[in-house]
Amino acid sequence: MRATAARATAPGTAVALGLAAGYAADTAFGDPRRGHPVAGFGRAAGVLERRLWRDRRDAGALFTAVCVGAVAGAAVCTGRALGGRRAGQVLLAGAASWTVLGGASLVREARTIGGALQAGDLTAARERLPHLCGRDPRELTEQQVARAVVESVAENTADAVVNALVWGAVAGTPGLLAFRAVNTLDAMVGHRSARYLRFGWASARLDDVAGWPGARLTALLAVAAAEPERRADAWRVWRRDASSHPSPNAGQAEAAFAGALGVRLGGTLRYGEKWEHRAVLGAELRPVEVADIERACVLSRRVGLLAVLVTAVAGLARNLARNLARNLTGSPTRRGKR
Repeated sequence: MRATAARATAPGTAVALGLAAGYAADTAFGDPRRGHPVAGFGRAAGVLERRLWRDRRDAGALFTAVCVGAVAGAAVCTGRALGGRRAGQVLLAGAASWTVLGGASLVREARTIGGALQAGDLTAARERLPHLCGRDPRELTEQQVARAVVESVAENTADAVVNALVWGAVAGTPGLLAFRAVNTLDAMVGHRSARYLRFGWASARLDDVAGWPGARLTALLAVAAAEPERRADAWRVWRRDASSHPSPNAGQAEAAFAGALGVRLGGTLRYGEKWEHRAVLGAELRPVEVADIERACVLSRRVGLLAVLVTAVAGLARNLARNLARNLTGSPTRRGKR
């Protein structure tokens, strides 16, 4: 019985198929229109935050552990309830992937802003920008809005697509949902405000750890997905400039996208009343233009598709290796029967 439960929740063929199906559903339909589970999780986490908030790191660590543990535990229990039924496991992984992935919404928002800029409606573009990123749009020029969109597309390709797929391949549906929970908590409490500097510390640090593998895979895939004549620049800018970004993960995707698109990213940003001066990524390249928003969206889609292929193959390979090891050594149940 224990062996069956372990196989039900382990990454493998069912999860690989589910990841691919979820990606296809996100591409075709975007996020669920009503009752989005991530929004429901955010509301529940908000209620718990109000009960647990203290201006201490240990209180924030408890909050993070309860939220992420509840999501992962629910996924494990659901997987075990399905037992060895592969169709159920595929549907579970597919539904979770569709819920977690945000590539279609990312591209839709970016293109909406790009369309406003193309039409010369800077006011509409500024009003829409907060749907995509947290910086203050009030005084941004057309070029600065375009740069903000390209940077957000790069960063969120890692967060909303590649990292989720990576954790799905590594830890199945529980890993997929736990990563989205961590990423959501970081957006809620992980910023450096007076209220969350200590309480949000655990969520922010856990998000850094969880985002490490996917950010670097995103950069590698951006190099591979770049136009052939731009791959050398994508590799060079990524390897040279990524570590200069204040975020240990965001700079990976942004630097690779900068080189792949042949544009200069980074520099001075404004978040509310706070100004942030970041290193420039691809300083020798040209400034971002409005047309680069569509190019960034196309690159994001290519990276997402490559990520599905890579993570699905990784999940299948891991499952094959596990089966080979089981056949060579014999499962505990089979050894007991002998």
